[in-house]
Amino acid sequence: MSRYVSPSILAADFSVLGSEIEKVNNSLAGWIHCDVMDGVFVPNISFGFPIVEAVARHASKPLDVHLMIVEPSKYIDRFCSLGIDILTIHQEASKYLQRAVFQIKEHGVKAGVSLSPHTPVSVLSEVMADLDLVLVMSVNPGFGGQSFIESTYRRVGEVRELILKTRSKALIQVDGGITLDNAARLFESGANILVTGTTVFKSTDPAAIIERMLTI
Repeated sequence: MSRYVSPSILAADFSVLGSEIEKVNNSLAGWIHCDVMDGVFVPNISFGFPIVEAVARHASKPLDVHLMIVEPSKYIDRFCSLGIDILTIHQEASKYLQRAVFQIKEHGVKAGVSLSPHTPVSVLSEVMADLDLVLVMSVNPGFGGQSFIESTYRRVGEVRELILKTRSKALIQVDGGITLDNAARLFESGANILVTGTTVFKSTDPAAIIERMLTI
C-alpha cells in the first residue's frame, strides 16, 4: 500500500518560504500540503491565491491544497488554474458535493473530500466512487498544533471499508496532530498520506523526520 508524507506549509517560516519548500523538495515527502482558511468556515485565516501560486512555482512535489472555506465551488476554477495537483474541499461546506467534485476533475486535478471529526463517514457513500482522496481530519479544522483525536484510527478503518465496498480508488489522507508517535498506527489502520506541519517544520532536520515517519 502506498505511503506518503505531505508536510503542511502552515507551520513553515513564511519569511523564508522558498527555502522551506526547498527542504521538502529535497526530502522523501510525497506531496506538499497547503491549508487555505477563510475565517468563516473555520475560526482562523491562513492564506489564499498568491501564496498557493508561489508555492506551486517552487514545489517539485505534487501540490496538495485543502480548502477550509465556505462555498468552495466559487473558487475551484481559480485554484485549479494555479498549477496544483490535488484539491480537497469539505463535505460540510459543499451544498452540491458531487457537482463540485466533477468541477475539480474537469481541470485534470485530483478531487478530494474532507470530513471533520464529527461528520459520519457514511455521508460519502454516494460520491466515494468518484473521489481520488478522502481527508480524515484528526483535529477540529482551523489551527495547527492541536492534539490528535484517538477515534481517528477507527474512522480511517471505516473509510477503508467504504472504499472497498464502492470499489473506489481513493487514497486516505489524515491531517492533524500527526507525530512520530502515531504515524505507524495510522499507516497500519489504512492511511496512505499523513499531513504534518509542526513535526516537520519545527524540527532541526525536516528531511530526517519525514524519512523516519515513512519507515517507522
